[in-house]
Amino acid sequence: MRIPAHKNIKEDNIMDVRIQAIHFDATEKLIAFINKKAERMARHNSNISTVDVKLSVVKPETAMNKEAVIKVNIPQDELVATKVADSFEEAVDLCLEAIERQLEKRKNA
Repeated sequence: MRIPAHKNIKEDNIMDVRIQAIHFDATEKLIAFINKKAERMARHNSNISTVDVKLSVVKPETAMNKEAVIKVNIPQDELVATKVADSFEEAVDLCLEAIERQLEKRKNA
């Protein structure tokens, strides 16, 4: 299922958030959570053009089975993080923390 992209217009920059839920329907609450987190990350780095979020359930009958893969595009680079957790919200949080660390490394390099 492809969920319509969320546009966040800040000054002249447009950040495109694309959320893809694999083999399940993402709730409006989950979509709003992801968009809010992505917007918060964009405040730290205004160069972010696209945030691609792919959500899937890896082993339906077990705990720690929600996987999030997040790709963030910035000029001349793509940052990727993959995390598995008990909930999609937790997996998204862990991915975004990892991407923020990658952004900091590039900023300080």
